[in-house]
Amino acid sequence: MSNVYILGGKQTDFSRNWAREGLEIYDMFAEAMDGAIADAGIEPAQIEVGHVGNFVGELFTGQGLINGFFGQLHPELAAIPTSRHEAACASGSIAMLSAMRDIEAGHYDVACVLGLEFMRNVNGRTGAEYLGAAAWQGHEATDCDYPWPHLFDRITREYQQRHGIHSEHLARIAEINFSNARDNPNAQTREWQFPSGCFSENDELNPVIEGRVRKLDCGQITDGAACVILASECAAREHAAKLGLKLADIPRLKGWGHRSAPILLERKLQLSAGMPLLFPHVQTMMEDALRRGGFTHISDLDGLETHDCFSVTEYMAIDHSGLTAPGESWKAVEDGRITREGDFPINPSGGLIGLGHPVGATGVRMALDCARQVSGRAGGYQLARAQNMATFNLGGSATTCVSLIIGVGS
Repeated sequence: MSNVYILGGKQTDFSRNWAREGLEIYDMFAEAMDGAIADAGIEPAQIEVGHVGNFVGELFTGQGLINGFFGQLHPELAAIPTSRHEAACASGSIAMLSAMRDIEAGHYDVACVLGLEFMRNVNGRTGAEYLGAAAWQGHEATDCDYPWPHLFDRITREYQQRHGIHSEHLARIAEINFSNARDNPNAQTREWQFPSGCFSENDELNPVIEGRVRKLDCGQITDGAACVILASECAAREHAAKLGLKLADIPRLKGWGHRSAPILLERKLQLSAGMPLLFPHVQTMMEDALRRGGFTHISDLDGLETHDCFSVTEYMAIDHSGLTAPGESWKAVEDGRITREGDFPINPSGGLIGLGHPVGATGVRMALDCARQVSGRAGGYQLARAQNMATFNLGGSATTCVSLIIGVGS
């Protein structure tokens, strides 16, 4: 594929409650976009196309057509082509892929990709109802209070049936991600305090939400936005020269994978019945990304920013990516491989559990964090070794799945 580079980006502070500050979704869009433009060192007029990922802005805020904010914010952009993309929690990654296609096709040299979600202006039950739009309405999760904890409990039970799964390994994943988040100045939970014994099956400290899913297994309801500036090789070369850098020092999108599956979780599990992996299309997606990036195995990379809307989601990512054999994700949890000090760190940012999960922003945020890691700009959560990193972002019950490989060097 033609080379696409990440010139810079911006993530908002995911601990903020924008409604309580008297702000609107437009204010969030503006802060992220202007921050990305400043970080990339470009002028607004250099942006030739805009893409935005957002899941359910209409439900939480009543606002649609969010791509109209590009031209509203900067008059120089009033006539550029813009699009909004929806793929539930993978909305941001689909926006990334769409911008990449624009640049790869040679249509444009500089693209702005922004993802955002405004979610903390309603109570938890209403928010859960709105987020349930990514399930098949009227066909699944109809007899529960919280649709997504219910569905991911079903995934946990399927793991139990096929391989066995221990709650202490799921709790350890959550504990690692909360710990990583303490060093991330934009993490929603960076100042949270956790009493001794909470990462356990203690019903008082870690109450059950649905089935085997407990409170600390869950990703957060988050307000936030992330934005990146993408560029063609020609534009990136000019950018590098202006900054006195080598082109190889600019983070590049080296590979990508994108696969989808039926919306109904039970249909997915039926299709994989008798197989070791619950979601074979996730494995195929990861293999696609590695092949396109010129890599053979996930361990050829230096780490992964993965979807952990629930701790079992990260557990699934471990074996489906090939880091362990099917059903043996627990080994990577027990031996410490996935910690920030391990040989394959997962979610050094804190992930969706620790950093936060503003749904439409997550895929863009993952890409931005990987770009920061490989360019040595991750600050307090910088990995000791990071030249090539991957993302894994999913929407629904792995209905839409995207992986990006981002790295520097050849």
